[in-house]
Amino acid sequence: MIQNDTYYTKEHEWLKVDGDEATVGITDHAQEALGDITFVDLPKIGMKVNAHDSLLVIESVKAASDVYAPVGGTVCAVNEALGSAPELVNQASQGDGWICKFRPFDAAALAGLMTAEQYRAFLAEH
Repeated sequence: MIQNDTYYTKEHEWLKVDGDEATVGITDHAQEALGDITFVDLPKIGMKVNAHDSLLVIESVKAASDVYAPVGGTVCAVNEALGSAPELVNQASQGDGWICKFRPFDAAALAGLMTAEQYRAFLAEH
């Protein structure tokens, strides 16, 4: 499910802004490609990343894949539920399966991300 109020990357991460906080996860397309997710290596709170840095690794029955930071920022929260229930990413990748939150984050970098409409077109082409 592609949400209209969310930004997307070509690597299939999503980012949703709520005031001065940005929530990050992987898209429905990414979780489908990975298959059953078995482990999410959550980043540490306080970790600082630049846009496109490797943020964490998600393991599935098919592969281990890096998840990249859509924008630069500081991790201020992680979805602790994924530690015992990584399948939440499969069940609701843009809901209860969110991965982490940034505060602060580089709001200027949002211009380099795709809108929902652009992401739908990107998926149609690939």
